[in-house]
Parts: sequence; structure tokens; C-alpha cells
Amino acid sequence: MTNPAVTEVTLRVPGDHHMLALLGERDGFLRIVEEAYPDASIVARGDELRLTGPDAVVALVKTSLEELLVLVREGQTLDADRVRRLVELVKAEVASPSDVFTDGVPVGRGKVVRAKTLNQKRYVDAIRRNTVVFGIGPAGTGKTYLAMALAVQGLQSGAYTRIILTRPAVEAGERLGFLPGDLAAKVDPYLRPLYDALFDMLGPEETARLLERGSIEIAPLAYMRGRTLNDAFVVLDEAQNTSPEQMKMFLTRLGFNSRMVITGDVTQVDLPDGRASGLRQVGSILIEIPGIAFVTLGAEDVVRHRIVASIVEAYRVHEEKTRK
Repeated sequence: MTNPAVTEVTLRVPGDHHMLALLGERDGFLRIVEEAYPDASIVARGDELRLTGPDAVVALVKTSLEELLVLVREGQTLDADRVRRLVELVKAEVASPSDVFTDGVPVGRGKVVRAKTLNQKRYVDAIRRNTVVFGIGPAGTGKTYLAMALAVQGLQSGAYTRIILTRPAVEAGERLGFLPGDLAAKVDPYLRPLYDALFDMLGPEETARLLERGSIEIAPLAYMRGRTLNDAFVVLDEAQNTSPEQMKMFLTRLGFNSRMVITGDVTQVDLPDGRASGLRQVGSILIEIPGIAFVTLGAEDVVRHRIVASIVEAYRVHEEKTRK
């Protein structure tokens, strides 16, 4: 059996600060790349990296380091998770992996929200290109946060005059009248994740100001009936807890110059009495309509603590076994 050809390639990294950022503290990022490609050797000397190993492996190592260097040159801060994800994209032969991480959504106060996985980038692109987008996936995949970022960007740029946030209040059976306070107070517990995203992007004071002006509106799903939503970026969260009738009602509220993003996790349906989920049904009905896109995110897209991805995957496997 013939051994693969061994080659040596030199990659120059101009600028001491670039080399330090690329290697990481105590060469931590370099070790992550070495662990991903155990057949290759990477040696840092001065402003050069010498890569040695089989031709095909060295080519992948070189591409990984070059793509990481793109992020460094653009002033982005690397971390271990981002390095691992970029290397995985290179191994998967994704064209220009750095593009996944450099595409940003400005949301004010100098803050830029960026996709952290390939599927998240596809989700962001789908929202930009389509009128109605369904983001389906488990908790922690960024589907709500990214939708909120694009909503905030659209409001600030003047593309839309308002953001409308809605979510089914399953625990209260959509009967909110008995709760104390005004409409905002009644649905506040159910919309808290959306508020958290707004506070993170805009700050509490700006969020409160926009709420007071009506530029950001909260509306329980039960109160959407009969409305036409024009010039709005509309986000429906926890859509797995809508009935098929509610989903149809919501989608037909779409007005002129508006965009809708519907997010949910079809494995976490909380509807009572075994009622059907509108989110589970809608894909088979609308999949062929132009301007409507479905993006599925998975455990590999979880951007919380790394163990969360393992938890999500373990539950998925368990549920598949239970159904058999």
C-alpha cells in the first residue's frame, strides 16, 4: 500500500498581533486545529506557519488557517467554539466558511449580531430573501434571536414602521382577560424571551421608548384575528403551540410591505388533549409557494453551552426509539 505524498507548505501571517490572535492564548486555537487534523504538523516560527503532512490534509489545514485569518483581519475576536465550527465547515467542503461568520446584522449601539453556524447563515439569508420564513429547531439554535436582530435592523433602517411580536399563551388557554394589568402586562410572561432579545440589542431604555411609541407592539396570538399587518416585521414565536386554525389565521394577517418569521420546535408541543400542531402541518401545505421558506436547525446549531447540543441530540435519539 502506497503512503500518501507528504508535503510542506509555508503560510505567512504578517503582523505580530495577527499571529497572536490566530494562535490564541498559549496557542490554544492552534491546538484545536491540530486536533482536527492529527495527520498534519503545524509549527509557528516568527511570522510563518509551517504545515507538514499528506497533501490533502495540508490543503485543508491551510484553508482552515486562511479562513480564520480572514476573521482576524476583519477585527473579529476568535474563540474556541468559533474555531471548531469553522474547521468543521472546511472539512464539510463549504465554500468560503469565513463568510458564515463575517455577515453581520447591525442592531444599534455598535452591536452586530452574526450567524454562528452554516444553518444559521442560511436562516438569515432566507429571511432577507423571502416574505415568510419558518425557522424550525430546538432551543438554543438562535432562531428567535436572529429573527429579532433582523426585525430591529429593518425598523432602524426604515424598511418597516413597526415590529410586532406574538406568541401563543398556551398556559392561559389564550384567555388572558382574568389576568391583572393592561395587554402588555397580561402577555408579558409569554413574550419574555423576545423582550430579553430586545433588551440585549437595544437596551431597556430604547426598548421602552419604542414600546411607548408603538414602534414595537406586543400582541397575543388570540388578539390577531381580523387585523391586516402592513409595513411590519412580524415574529411569531413558539409556533409549535398553535393549532392549524390559528396558524392559518396568523399567516393570512400578512399585509403590504411586511415580513413574517415563524419560529418553533416541533418536538416541544404543549397543546392540550393531543391537539394537532399548526407548525407540524404547515410545511406540507405551503412548501411549494414562492416567497415562503422553511429552514431547519439541529443540535449542531445550538450556540449555548456545548453540553446543550449533546442534551438535544440525546433526547432526539430517545424520542426516535420511543416511536418505534
